[in-house]
Amino acid sequence: MSKKRKKLGETLVAWGIIDANALADALQYAKEHNKRIGEALVELELCGEDDVVKALATQFGLEYIDLDKHQVDREVLSLIPSKLIEDYLVLPLGEEEGRLKVIITDPLDLETLDLLRFRLAREIVPTLAPVGKVKRFIDKFVSAEGDVLSQTMASIDQEAPEEDGEEGSAALGIDDGDAPIVRLVNLIITEAVHGRASDIHIEPMRDRVRVRYRTDGVCAIRDDIPKHMQRAVTTRLKIMAGIDISERRVPQDGRIKMKIGGSKIDFRVSSLPAYHGESIVLRILRSESVQIGIPALGFAEEDYLKFKKIIQRPNGIFLVTGPTGSGKTTTLYAALQELNKPNTKIITAEDPVEYNFAGMNQCQVREDIGLTFSKILRAMLRQAPNIILVGEIRDREVGDVAIQAALTGHLVFSTLHTNDAPSAITRLIDMGIKPFLVASSIQAIMGQRLIRVICSECKQEDPNPDKRTLKLLGFTPEELEGQTIYKGAGCKRCSGSGYRGRVGAFEMLLMNAELRDLAFNRATASQLRAAARASGMKTILEDGKGKILSGVTTPEDLLRVTQAEGVAEGV
Repeated sequence: MSKKRKKLGETLVAWGIIDANALADALQYAKEHNKRIGEALVELELCGEDDVVKALATQFGLEYIDLDKHQVDREVLSLIPSKLIEDYLVLPLGEEEGRLKVIITDPLDLETLDLLRFRLAREIVPTLAPVGKVKRFIDKFVSAEGDVLSQTMASIDQEAPEEDGEEGSAALGIDDGDAPIVRLVNLIITEAVHGRASDIHIEPMRDRVRVRYRTDGVCAIRDDIPKHMQRAVTTRLKIMAGIDISERRVPQDGRIKMKIGGSKIDFRVSSLPAYHGESIVLRILRSESVQIGIPALGFAEEDYLKFKKIIQRPNGIFLVTGPTGSGKTTTLYAALQELNKPNTKIITAEDPVEYNFAGMNQCQVREDIGLTFSKILRAMLRQAPNIILVGEIRDREVGDVAIQAALTGHLVFSTLHTNDAPSAITRLIDMGIKPFLVASSIQAIMGQRLIRVICSECKQEDPNPDKRTLKLLGFTPEELEGQTIYKGAGCKRCSGSGYRGRVGAFEMLLMNAELRDLAFNRATASQLRAAARASGMKTILEDGKGKILSGVTTPEDLLRVTQAEGVAEGV
């Protein structure tokens, strides 16, 4: 039988904070004025707000937080959107084992706790603090001038001296200005990670430094850093990435490893000399983003069955094509994880190795010491693998070795930068690979794009979808009859974009006798495409249209990533 919870007034009497008469007066006052007993005690000045909250924490088995003594890290504040903090009087304290520790002011406010769990997609560990102290903290550090990042930037801007050539930049270098710049850079990184961004762009302009986050494949401006802070910010990022800070004339690459919210996050850092200074991009690498499994990639049922069948073949080449950022690596890793069994040996050659997986032998290309794709591939074959992943077929040498591996009994996965699946065949032949080798070794080619998914929280029917967009995508009145087009209205969960997450739109070209003959005879990409369509290949555009009609995405987003052909003149 559970122990009966002690009442608030009884706890305060037991602690000697109030006596029985004071409690009786407070109970009477609370009844007459429809107040809670804690509110009545404070209003009657029979005890302080701190005493009431401490007693409540004891009553509900929660931790009490004294905000006068407990400092809340500004970087941690970005774990919860500032609007949510202000509206619901909550403060994040940090993450432990995937659970978010949060200060609340009312242990009985279960609706707020449920809302936080839903909005933040995390388990919440509540703690208690007095509402007055929480309000004062929010007024001071959150509400004063907008969000935490802007406030931090403003405060550093006031602290920092103006740059005056090299001498001024030294003043904001590693010594005097280090702490505030470290705080700003860490806050930018933390906010981007918690905002599901895939890239952080630090871009010097003529009169400012622009900060942009790429989320779900789309860049959005976050803020502008004052120009005189440019050198200090770029220097700090280069130090973190292990890049030579004295070299500003040539591109450099580095990596950062950070623990954010209980998770270890890797960042691939690239610096590029530009007209107004070094542009720096941080690619955020989350291992969970490529461990999503084949069903989550977004295949239609027919393509899903084809994909599963292809990757189970004992030999041949399976190519995934598409532009940079189209999810090719994620697709290949999903296939490898499906095949990663104790009785199967998998070796990869990657440039660079972005994600590490148990059970796979992953090799890093290092051009500086002569460890090229082709050299790794030749060495791989002596390791007796079952499955080989080549990060990208870049030239004839790599292509020849990959094809030889496929023809000698290995299953080879690789990527190619082409706009569609049929073009991959002509690209390989144009590289100088013999047509009969291309025709005999390739088993299948899959082209793909990533399209944004409508946010489930603000998803609604679009009563007036744009007719021009629908026409550009090739929709006919017959296809649209009786169908509902959806859109996202924009909410806090999707940061007003109307989208949250992405899935693939695919076209699957399976090689058959006719396509092999066409490849052998150096057919054009259009001829190969016509033959593939005749044999049942559904194009990326057609797959995307199906996702529009099923309510997954919008016409506007599909048009953003696909090439609509055969558009009527004047549209």
